[in-house]
Amino acid sequence: MASFVDIINSDKPVLVDFFAEWCGPCKMMAPVLEELVGELNESGKVIKVDIDKNPNAALKYQIRSVPTLILFKKGQILWRHSGTAGKEQLKQMILSHAS
Repeated sequence: MASFVDIINSDKPVLVDFFAEWCGPCKMMAPVLEELVGELNESGKVIKVDIDKNPNAALKYQIRSVPTLILFKKGQILWRHSGTAGKEQLKQMILSHAS
């Protein structure tokens, strides 16, 4: 399995969902992100990072609230959002960085 660093260094955009099991809004985002994955095809990836199981990642990216969504491409942060977001907004944002 590829490491987190390998994944976010991809040439394709990678949306990282920093979440926690106890977080209500995170649970609301889960089906939105699952639908998004189905629509992205090969244009980008979506991965989930549990901040309670990965405190170092949460610390490194200064995650202060969940959910926090960060879009990476080639290891660079292109976009960051705390709170829930709509599928179409996320899809357009990922596709705009796909080429």
